[in-house]
Amino acid sequence: MIGLLLIFLYAAAFFGTFVIASRLFKKLFESRGFNKLKTVTFGDESAVIANRLASVVSVLTVFWLWVAFTNSSIPLPKMPGPFIGDTSFTYTATLEDGTTDEATITVRVFREDIQLTLDDDGNAGVAPDVPEVEPGDGFAKNDSTTIARYGFKVINVWTNDEVSKKDGSLVTALNGIPVEPGDKIRTDAGEIGLTDKGTPTFSPATGFRMARLYLPAPEIVVERFFRLNSEGYQGYSLFQHTRYSLQRVLIGFLLGALVGIPIGYAMGLTNWSRGWFDPIVEFMRPIPPLALIPLIIIWFGIDEEGKVVLLFLAALWIMIIAARSGVSGVAISKVHAAYSLGASKTQILTKVIVPNSLPEIFTGARVAMGVCWGTVVAAELVAANVGLGKMIVSASKFQQTDVIIVGIIVIGVIGFLIEVGMRKLESWLVPWKGRV
Repeated sequence: MIGLLLIFLYAAAFFGTFVIASRLFKKLFESRGFNKLKTVTFGDESAVIANRLASVVSVLTVFWLWVAFTNSSIPLPKMPGPFIGDTSFTYTATLEDGTTDEATITVRVFREDIQLTLDDDGNAGVAPDVPEVEPGDGFAKNDSTTIARYGFKVINVWTNDEVSKKDGSLVTALNGIPVEPGDKIRTDAGEIGLTDKGTPTFSPATGFRMARLYLPAPEIVVERFFRLNSEGYQGYSLFQHTRYSLQRVLIGFLLGALVGIPIGYAMGLTNWSRGWFDPIVEFMRPIPPLALIPLIIIWFGIDEEGKVVLLFLAALWIMIIAARSGVSGVAISKVHAAYSLGASKTQILTKVIVPNSLPEIFTGARVAMGVCWGTVVAAELVAANVGLGKMIVSASKFQQTDVIIVGIIVIGVIGFLIEVGMRKLESWLVPWKGRV
């Protein structure tokens, strides 16, 4: 439900800001430079340049959604939050002879971080006081209890009743509504019901905000980020985890490119190479790197080589296909024109084929780098003791969601920076892309 609401709000923000920005900032949506000269732009990727305003609004929208669906202290509009405070509901107890009596259960809902345990900083929390209530007359007595928000509690209402469940007392109604075991009733403060054995239960209303266990607020993640840099995690600082992961990804990707690009060129230039490598490439390409982990452990052990080999294989097939597609996509008219001007085969390769295939290779490199970053978590599952993937997996075992999100954000930011860097490198090395 929350996921669908997130998608809807993000889509609404996209269309809403587009309409507003396109009217107020019309000039920002007009093509400039070389792209402005194009008469046909629909379907031409080189004619579409990212609108910076849209990028900023998109990031701010994602940040707002993060704040809106968590219990953040940041002063931004938020979704309805969980119920906190005192509430009550009544239950009707019925004896075997048909005698009935009604009592009230008062529930105090408190923040889950207020408890008699030590928090992450070593500070002791304070348990909330149980509300004081008068027991009342009759065999069913009023009672009270406490429960943390996002919690769930089975309430044994017979603890202070004069007639216990063993003596034949049954709960037959909640808030005056007849119920059977397994039934549930929604209220503004939460959900009351009966277990399959007929014991009342209560779970507070959560609204549309997620508990810290599932999605911590941005300020919690920022705090954890600085603590990971100062205190580290499992003996390594966040910088060291990042350095090892980045090192593995870059080595695996570079080895995949160094091996894959020549093979791709060979497959695109000679029939023999195409026939020789094509079955292997097409067989290995659909196999996910995760499926190779058992073999990697058997063949290369649990040292650094196994992780690099896994990332190498993740990049290899992509780079082969990219190079092959780049060679195959070279217009034959350009090759004939070069031959007619007296170019040798070496000159055809270096002056025609390589320059015209570089755009495809750079596209493949960007895809391969993304796949490598996606595979690094699996690669570091191979008995790694350091790395962002290892940090994320270890944190998941202890339900440290803030550590997991820090790792995900760091991986995403580095991946984004690498993508931007490769785009800049492509624009420098292949300035003719989209122009010829």
